[in-house]
Amino acid sequence: MSDHKFRYMLPPGTRFQFVAKFKTWIWLSVALTVATVVVLFANKSIRGEYMNWTIDFSGGTEVVFAFKDKAGQFTEVDAGKVRTAFADAGEGDLDIGEIRYSDGSGSVSGMLVKTPRFSGLKPEIAQQVASAFQQKLADRGVLRATWSGDRLFVRSKKPISAADAAPVFSASGLELKPAASTTAKPDEGTGEYSQVFAIWGLDRQYQQILDKALPGIDAMVVQTSGVGAKAGDKLRDDAVRSLLYALVLIMLYLAFRFDIRYAPGAAFAVIHDAVMVIGVYAATWTEVSLTTVAALLTVMGYSVNETVISFDRIRENEARLKDKSIERIIDISINERLTRTVMTASTVFATTLIMNIFGTGLVKNFAFAMNIGVVVATYSSIFLAAPVFLWISKKWYSGPPRRRRAPPRIEPEPAS
Repeated sequence: MSDHKFRYMLPPGTRFQFVAKFKTWIWLSVALTVATVVVLFANKSIRGEYMNWTIDFSGGTEVVFAFKDKAGQFTEVDAGKVRTAFADAGEGDLDIGEIRYSDGSGSVSGMLVKTPRFSGLKPEIAQQVASAFQQKLADRGVLRATWSGDRLFVRSKKPISAADAAPVFSASGLELKPAASTTAKPDEGTGEYSQVFAIWGLDRQYQQILDKALPGIDAMVVQTSGVGAKAGDKLRDDAVRSLLYALVLIMLYLAFRFDIRYAPGAAFAVIHDAVMVIGVYAATWTEVSLTTVAALLTVMGYSVNETVISFDRIRENEARLKDKSIERIIDISINERLTRTVMTASTVFATTLIMNIFGTGLVKNFAFAMNIGVVVATYSSIFLAAPVFLWISKKWYSGPPRRRRAPPRIEPEPAS
């Protein structure tokens, strides 16, 4: 029979000595875990936050847009064009995704734009407008101009009309609302005028960006809502709680699926994988959103799957190779599943890598976590879960040493 023409990713019958290197890899994991903690505290010290939280956790504004063509019919817009429009306008740190809602007559396709900003006014623009008020309207005797949200409170010796104030706002790219709250009479004590000039918020500014970037399309603001910091903290607590619940259920599953010896190793591997993903996100200052939490849960599931396959092979070989030591059984088991592990990890990594390279927004965020998770989950199922299982087995389940069977005693025959 002629040899087959297939190429092996790994030659059959590998005999890698994994157990002999367990201590080295465990120390490496400890070092990486410590590095993750250091990076988190460094971010807190330098940037003010442990991680780059998005609006889901830190709060901000959500704006829902719908789009109509010139005929007045609802139409769909490519999310890539919307992202490009905001990027060209200098609006970064936005989460943009498609959304469908019902307007009473049917389903409408729109865009959900999330921004960490609460106001349509940037700090540098606020100072610029306040200074411009005092310079360009000096003949009105401007005494003070201070911002509160999207409203400018002005005190002056003479009244200022909206027509006079509008050019000052438009010079900084802001649009003044038609109505301004103005006291008709000066203050009886000081003779000064107190006036309030309000600008359009984020929704109107973003609408103008889209109208300019999408010719032939009219952008409509459907809904604007704010997410407070307290709501973000609650979401963050819920996310951590979901990870802990998942971890507990994983341990219970493994305790029933195999026995209690296997559960701590799997839990240690899963925690390690989650910490490594968090560490990379912190080191690269990648945005952390609810999608990231979903990706973390997916990574935990993938890690458990790899660990279960490894433990299943170890359990089978424990029953089949009773004449071999537990260390040798672990080496044989990992070598037997090595080709399958490499092929599965390579396939998942390649798929998510393409999503990470060519994807945008939440898809890219999810794929980035999966890229890291596939690597660390494959590593931990071999070099972390198995060593913990080995340590528990030898310390508490090795049992008393087997007693050697004494040779049969031959009684001498009585003399005749």
